[in-house]
Amino acid sequence: QVTLVESGGGLVQLGDSLRLSCVASGSLFANFPMAWARQVPGKQREVVARIGAGGGTTYADSVKGRFTISRDNSKETLFLQMESVKLEDAGVYYCNQRQYATDYWGQGTEVIVSP
Repeated sequence: QVTLVESGGGLVQLGDSLRLSCVASGSLFANFPMAWARQVPGKQREVVARIGAGGGTTYADSVKGRFTISRDNSKETLFLQMESVKLEDAGVYYCNQRQYATDYWGQGTEVIVSP
């Protein structure tokens, strides 16, 4: 059973930084690509960053240059370093693991951006 548990969300001031973490279990973590997705009320969940099993990364245009996704396979942990946070970065952030055709999601951690 794959379990993904996010943490690190909370209130952040506009322009500040925040680091999200996602601890995986039961997942053969190192073998699969991981991602962070963001959801705001009334909108579809949007993937903002991906990292492959080999470490290659891709980003949504909205976060490119400000967010960094990384992984520590020894600790089965995924990270999202958020810099220069904008109001539009607010939302619930979900950790994702894709195993072949199956997506696993965590319960989410909320980021609130204060002007």
